[in-house]
Amino acid sequence: MNKKLTLRFSVVTVMILLAALSRLLPHPPNFAPIGGMALFGAAYYTRKGWAYLIPIVAMWISDLLLNNVVYAEYFDRFVWFHSGSLFTYGAFALIVLMGTFTLRKVRVPRLLFSALGASVVFFVVSNFGVWLSSGMYPHTREGLTACYVAGLPFFKNTLLGDLVYSAALFGLFEVSLSWFPGLRTRHETYAEARKIVSKSK
Repeated sequence: MNKKLTLRFSVVTVMILLAALSRLLPHPPNFAPIGGMALFGAAYYTRKGWAYLIPIVAMWISDLLLNNVVYAEYFDRFVWFHSGSLFTYGAFALIVLMGTFTLRKVRVPRLLFSALGASVVFFVVSNFGVWLSSGMYPHTREGLTACYVAGLPFFKNTLLGDLVYSAALFGLFEVSLSWFPGLRTRHETYAEARKIVSKSK
């Protein structure tokens, strides 16, 4: 990995870690960086394997801190994974997969569409996980429907969180690309040069 890609990798990774740690701050229920982090990694990691690994690890670290520091009083032992981890991280991976296709070129309409898609994916997968593993609902079609209906009031905050964090992460990085051209990949540098040439004609 050359110096330019190392710098880009470091900046993207630090931004994702900071977004994950923002979960430790007081926030409304379901207003979280999950979708924004997944889409951001999908768009800006040059090696897509990192887009899956690093945001999920960042989420896991923030889960450890939340469960064992912030909410330690509610558990009688050290919690490595919460009951819905498999579905949360599975939804995360699906959002990354979606972002690798929808954000091949980062544009505002594409980002809005992707943030909405991320919210829907997380809602569907996480609530299915609650229905399947929590014991709160009977394992019937009626129980599944009741689980999704109960989750609807939280969807608004999920969507707001995905929109706000996506705007913050993508906006800050795009500004950084303007200030520090060394963060650009060769393809982005070429595309920017073509844009400048076309404007000058």
